Amino acid sequence: MTIIVHHLENSRSQRILWMLEELSLRYEIKRYERNKQTMLAPPELKKVHPLGKSPMIVDDGKVIVETGAIVEYLVEKADGKLGAPAHRESVLRYRQFLHYAEGSMMPPLLLLLVVGRIPLFGKRALKRIQPMVNVHLDFVESELASRPWFAGDQMTAADIMMSFPLEAATSRAGLDSSRPATTAWLAKIHARAAYQTALQKGGPYAYA
Repeated sequence: MTIIVHHLENSRSQRILWMLEELSLRYEIKRYERNKQTMLAPPELKKVHPLGKSPMIVDDGKVIVETGAIVEYLVEKADGKLGAPAHRESVLRYRQFLHYAEGSMMPPLLLLLVVGRIPLFGKRALKRIQPMVNVHLDFVESELASRPWFAGDQMTAADIMMSFPLEAATSRAGLDSSRPATTAWLAKIHARAAYQTALQKGGPYAYA
């Protein structure tokens, strides 16, 4: 059965398209555009799920929301491909970064986006928030300087989860060549054939 992906432009759902390509699972895209004034998702998404948020997938009649939950669902569907490595330490890192992406790294990045749109107050707030983001960027740099992928020697779903916050950090939080391990990791994932195919199918994406 074909998985339906409700995909919002310039959003976390691009990760799901990439993952589906890596797993070679059949899927269909229903693409939505943001409101040009508010940049919010359109109300049509609420017809699929009450939260009206992307990503969401529909598989065999089940609606699944939340990127992390979708990623874990797809790993199971693909019989463990891109799942936790065999080594215990790698398993712990896999679980950590699978949840760290949304639980710890995305909130200050979202704060940067929101307060940056507020005149006067926003500029003062940015000076307080950027150091918070830098702590995360430095942590990520130290981790990727010690191994090629977030969990270990091979790419996993943890890398897919970490892609969006790091792409967003490049766009809005000053991630650049001063953190060479992280920028090299981004270049590596962007060069993957599955990533490029997902970009072509998903439409314009501001963060790649």
